Amino acid sequence: MTTTLERPSQGTVRVTIPVGGMTCAACQASVQRALSREPGVLDASVNLMTESAAVTFDPSVTTPTTLVGAIQRTGYEAELPVPDREMIAEQDARDRAQAKEYAALKRKAIVSGIIGALAMAISMPMMHAPPGPLAWALLAVTVFVMAWAGRHFYVRGWMGLRRRSPDMNTLIAIGTGAAFVYSAVATVAPQLFVRHGLQPDVYFEAVIIIIALILTGNTLEARAKRSTASALRALAGLQPRSARLERGGSDVDVPVEQVQSGDIVLVRPGERIPVDGEIISGASAVDESMLTGEWMAVAKAPGDRVTGGTINSSGAFRYRATTVGADSVLARIVRVMRDAQASRAPVQALADRISAIFVPTVLAISAITFIVWLVVGGEASLAQALAASVSVLIIACPCAMGLAVPTAVMVATGRGAQMGVLIKGGEALQRAGEVTLVALDKTGTVTEGRPTVTDIIPVVTGAVPDADELLRLAASLESVSEHPLAEAIVRHGKNRGVVVEPPQAFTTIPGRGVRATVGARSVALGNEPFMRELGVDIGPLAATLGLVAAGGKTPVLVAVDGAAAGLLAIADPLRPTAAETVRALRARGLEVALLTGDHEQTARAIAREAGIDRVVAGVSPEGKVAEIQRLRASGHVVAMVGDGINDAPALASADVGMAIGTGTDVAIEAADVALMRGDPRGVVDAIDLSRRTMRTMRQNLFWAFVYNVIGIPVAAGVLYPAFGILLNPVFASAAMAFSSVSVVTNSLRLRA
Repeated sequence: MTTTLERPSQGTVRVTIPVGGMTCAACQASVQRALSREPGVLDASVNLMTESAAVTFDPSVTTPTTLVGAIQRTGYEAELPVPDREMIAEQDARDRAQAKEYAALKRKAIVSGIIGALAMAISMPMMHAPPGPLAWALLAVTVFVMAWAGRHFYVRGWMGLRRRSPDMNTLIAIGTGAAFVYSAVATVAPQLFVRHGLQPDVYFEAVIIIIALILTGNTLEARAKRSTASALRALAGLQPRSARLERGGSDVDVPVEQVQSGDIVLVRPGERIPVDGEIISGASAVDESMLTGEWMAVAKAPGDRVTGGTINSSGAFRYRATTVGADSVLARIVRVMRDAQASRAPVQALADRISAIFVPTVLAISAITFIVWLVVGGEASLAQALAASVSVLIIACPCAMGLAVPTAVMVATGRGAQMGVLIKGGEALQRAGEVTLVALDKTGTVTEGRPTVTDIIPVVTGAVPDADELLRLAASLESVSEHPLAEAIVRHGKNRGVVVEPPQAFTTIPGRGVRATVGARSVALGNEPFMRELGVDIGPLAATLGLVAAGGKTPVLVAVDGAAAGLLAIADPLRPTAAETVRALRARGLEVALLTGDHEQTARAIAREAGIDRVVAGVSPEGKVAEIQRLRASGHVVAMVGDGINDAPALASADVGMAIGTGTDVAIEAADVALMRGDPRGVVDAIDLSRRTMRTMRQNLFWAFVYNVIGIPVAAGVLYPAFGILLNPVFASAAMAFSSVSVVTNSLRLRA
């Protein structure tokens, strides 16, 4: 990590350790338990999505090397963090590792699935027949699948047993291992079964198919992890690779890593500002939307601060670098986003809690079953004891329990994609259904995200006859300007069909306005201070100015031949479906808040129009994160909805981050849910789908667990004394398959 070692409090150290090989929430929990048990560890937070473990420890008791060893002993990959690695290089390394992991899991899942289908076809004619050459062939391919595709299940399952922390890997290893051992004995020594009147059946195809299905779920998790790393890389990539410095009387281009505090940096129009600093000469307007989310460029003059990663819209200037590297604003945003992502809760906590009790219980029941049948079984006691104990293990195989969540996630995410709602994994599904408050960004989320002329108001007795002429003069003047407001005026003029006339003697005053000659008329356009500088009496527009500002709009004044001619009101209009979305969220019992970097007056005007009561305005990206954390601390489960780079840390900090699909790539990658239609109503769709999915997941887990509660005693033989019923491993395998089919069928109902 860029900053891997921190000192959060006196006498403690926090280290972030890269962890590889985690494919599910149970893996995450296993690593976290191992770290928490290490002496000297005060806090451990393992994150599946970022493939990292954030550990706070006492350096007098343990070291990062010891912590890495603790992770490796659980069967997962870990390495010492690389100190001071450049952000982009780090993300490239992580991307390569995640791509390699995803490709390996996908390949194993596909190959295992194909082999499993072939094995099932081969096994059909072998039912109720003595094992022959086909059984030996199945034995060989099963060994291959277990050793190649499923090896990590058995390694980590064994590690879990050794450390007394069994997880889903342990369940998979026990279930498939028991079926394999039973089938291998039936293949190698079928006479052992025949001698005691038992059919030497084999279950190799079940072993292969179980491994293939679990690997498919792991592959989906790996795909979700890759998108998170892309968001961090995109943020880091906002910083230019080089900077132009003033050294020894000449301009020199140097890598941005070599810029030091105090260096004089030169920036031309259209360039991205390389590092944070303070302007010493020149003036311009800077696009700071990556920080504020607002479309209007901010005027900059000597003494004003500029931020690395923002874009210089117009004008050239010189500035002195102040904060560079890990202390820059952009680096802090990346760090805040990383910390927010590292605090995620596991999605399968319920399944993990069940499996923690379930595994040792099944092992104990199987052992007791073997002993009891060995004692009371009579002549065939050994074979019956083996058959009964293996039946317990086969029927207890966690296929249904393991599929309970992944199948629901798979179907729900597919249904979401059809609705234009891309949900990045099971955790987002779980948390979206628990949301109690939805925080909406303003620009690009509640509003359209681009300035639009809403009103054209000429002075009644002014220098122009009507609104069309006022618009023609304004559009002609702004036709050579690059300012966002100019674009809005020119676009509105084209939509109204006005004929634009090229201006002459065009002059721009950054942060104030523009003036030029249009035809035979002298035209000036800008804000109120600019008009006063030109000596224009704006008294005829005073009342109108107040009304426009109260409505959350930006007034642009126009003077013609030295007299006030009128004004154009420009605003970011409300999305057509915003108010409908707010009403729908409230109908579902959710609170709604507006969270924006815009001014209080503008924010409250938009909130009133959308029907939102709670407004937090004028906040920075870090301020948005602080507000999200405050809401969470007060007991709310928070969904953050945004579209800009400035929203990325808040999207990651919220319980659920939702990005408008028409927004920036960084926001979309940072979010848990992407609303690809660019319609805020997708928030409602995502929450509804989540609630349905969580009901399905709970049903799946309930029936998978109940199936085992009923099936295990029957397999153990509790019905034999009264009814003479003893469950053959063949029927145990069929029952196991039926439980899996029922779980999948229940999940498929989400398609409706």
